[in-house]
Amino acid sequence: MFYRDERLALFIDGANLYAAAKALGFDMDYKRLRSEFMQRGKLLRAFYYTALLENDDFSPIRPLVDWLNYNGFTIVTKPAKEFTDSQGRRKIKGNMDIELAVDAMETAEHVDHIVLFSGDGDFRSLVEALQRKGCRVSVVSTIRSQPPMISDELRRQADNFIELDELRETIGRPPREPRDDRNRPGDDEDA
Repeated sequence: MFYRDERLALFIDGANLYAAAKALGFDMDYKRLRSEFMQRGKLLRAFYYTALLENDDFSPIRPLVDWLNYNGFTIVTKPAKEFTDSQGRRKIKGNMDIELAVDAMETAEHVDHIVLFSGDGDFRSLVEALQRKGCRVSVVSTIRSQPPMISDELRRQADNFIELDELRETIGRPPREPRDDRNRPGDDEDA
């Protein structure tokens, strides 16, 4: 439930939202996401959190982060840590939970409603603390994936749970038309 005159802030756990959308089989359109929540209230800030590999010449997330930065999102990043696990596999670790929690607590006194895009159960105590400060908290994630991407504790603590799959048409990237290079306009089929 949203009220048109309430002040909103979005907190997007980038890795968690990406995994949830991928599990549901669609890509996020962040321009549409921002527009959708601007219509639901007075959007004061949209934060996006992600860890980045600093030593890679090209990171697949870098174009998204740059686009978000130029299009009204507040980007919070930190260097990801790279390590090798016991089986010799390359792993990347980059948890942004503390940064998101601190920013949400600092923002709480300036907004009426916080929308958290994450299903991470570690955020349950954050949601409870934000509620004690007088903020309503909506959590966006999914229970429709296998396994569900949201912890039961977080879903129960939130004032409102928004099923990501129900936002697919609103904030998902429209499917691309398959290209058929055989019959492009201007091609002569009899040539």
